Amino acid sequence: MSRRCYTTSLCAGCMLSLSAISAGQVSPTATNPAYSAASIVNAATQALGTLAPNTIATIYGTNLSWATHAVAESDLNGGTLPVSLEGVSVIVNGILSSLFYISPGQINFLIPYDIVASSATVYVTRQGVSGPPAMIPMANAAPAFFEWNGNFALATHADGSLVSPSAPAQAGEIIVLYAVGLGRTSPDVPSGHIVSTATWILYLPELQVLLNGAPCPSSSIYYAGLTPGFAGLYQINLILPDALAPNPSIQLVMGTQASPASILLYAQ
Repeated sequence: MSRRCYTTSLCAGCMLSLSAISAGQVSPTATNPAYSAASIVNAATQALGTLAPNTIATIYGTNLSWATHAVAESDLNGGTLPVSLEGVSVIVNGILSSLFYISPGQINFLIPYDIVASSATVYVTRQGVSGPPAMIPMANAAPAFFEWNGNFALATHADGSLVSPSAPAQAGEIIVLYAVGLGRTSPDVPSGHIVSTATWILYLPELQVLLNGAPCPSSSIYYAGLTPGFAGLYQINLILPDALAPNPSIQLVMGTQASPASILLYAQ
């Protein structure tokens, strides 16, 4: 699981684009899709752990598909991601999941928005052939930042340019942070639907952004919700404090769930 070929990948303009893995084919055999609960991870962090409704996730395995297919605009149905690609589907608690990408060794999918449970059963079907059921832990929210350049949170300045070593965030400025796993929204959205307007997260009162372990005031969060033009991608518009340490650790906390504590923000 060393590959970091996200279900979707964020680039410098904060545009979420489809993964650009080269296409490939393998010859069909009678072998079932093979994977385990330990190979189902958060697509942003590539880490094993609790997932949440509307979270972008990745399954690694073998014989998952006979083809490689990244979702294109022609695959969308009324602004919604497909639930089958090349005869491959992912079922979570009996619900067909929206798909971003399939290949023989990797599937990137969206945990269905509708699931409210402490655990969920996941399995892959490939042209009628099923893989084993795998149980994953679930929570209302399981926040995580998209990461780049090692352990730095993916963020942009207000003009859309990337927060980077050569253009770090500054004290007092507004930045946009990109995340997954912030859970359901108000209003609700259909699972896999590409939103066109700002849609706030339902559990906003529980959300905290920590810089070097210290919570930012709730009033510093200008927006926390789905990113228009995408499915499963969240953004947090945050005004940074007037006193800002260089490259502080940054963490999201929602209830008992928190993003990895080792993530940093380029700042000076």
